[in-house]
Amino acid sequence: MANLVSKFTKSSLALPLVALAMLLLFNALFVDDFFKIEVMENGNLYGRPIDILYRASSLIILALGMTFVIATGGIDISVGAVVAISSATCCVMLGGDISGIPQHPFFIAILCSLLVGVLAGIWNGTLIAKFKIQAMVATLILMTAGRGIAQLMTDGQIITVYYKPFAYIGGVIPGFMLPTAMLIALAMVLLVILLDKKTSIGLMIQSVGINANAARYAGIKVTAVLFAVYIFSGFCAGTAGLIEGSLIRAADANNAGLNMEMDAILAVTLGGTLMVGGRYYIGGTIIGAITIQTLTTTMYAVGVSSDRLPAVKAIVILLIIIFQSEKFKQMYSDYKFKRLKKAQTAGKGA
Repeated sequence: MANLVSKFTKSSLALPLVALAMLLLFNALFVDDFFKIEVMENGNLYGRPIDILYRASSLIILALGMTFVIATGGIDISVGAVVAISSATCCVMLGGDISGIPQHPFFIAILCSLLVGVLAGIWNGTLIAKFKIQAMVATLILMTAGRGIAQLMTDGQIITVYYKPFAYIGGVIPGFMLPTAMLIALAMVLLVILLDKKTSIGLMIQSVGINANAARYAGIKVTAVLFAVYIFSGFCAGTAGLIEGSLIRAADANNAGLNMEMDAILAVTLGGTLMVGGRYYIGGTIIGAITIQTLTTTMYAVGVSSDRLPAVKAIVILLIIIFQSEKFKQMYSDYKFKRLKKAQTAGKGA
């Protein structure tokens, strides 16, 4: 039993699992019918656990792309703005005609939204991989300009889309019990796991994150790897933009994807991936994203207003940074060593 506990505490999943378990325990004690799941008349599942997974779908997709970026030692703080641009692209192409007739084919609008995300990734990748600009500064450019671009596309208006199939992306397709967003997130997770397990891309990403120069001497094309991770991050942001736009059936350039980059970074770090790069944990990222959404739902359930929620998340981020710091790890190791030495001394005295 002691060995199992020791292995668990050393696991990268320990922190997100403990955090999620504490939140679920709190909800079980203080929130009525938190775990209750019902089947509605139309056959859809309804309940807070379903709602958490539903609302976490966009965050999981964003966090998957962010995981690869952070694993290379970079960061992408532009994903929230890219979500807004992607959402605006699809809504503008479909149009706000109250008749529900789209101005462009639905499939073309989806492709263009995803292409916008890929182009954003190419832009960030070019600045970081080619021009050697720091990732924080390079992605800050698009973070700042992105919402302005979305505002220009929508003329500063909220464009409501009346085309019914668009609502299926963020809603429920008739005949399915689960929301489409959850199915899209599941497909993205399976794609990432497949790439990680069946190809060498995961090893190359870790190598670049640990030591880019050594990876280059080993024959890894570092520039190509950096391009690939930022393009994938942009693609994930484009996908999340489609979901976020479909949720409200409109393009809201001011609020679409707002602060989602912070939630994605928090989910990745909570999942055990270090900000300095190197080893990453897909499972930890997924659990981290669900934990963040559970925290958000819990705060709303107990009456915490949305404007105070960032303060709670800031405290969580601070604790994670402290727990991941080398100083804290050294202090914890010294504490364990002193306890072991004290126990040995007491045993000899007896």
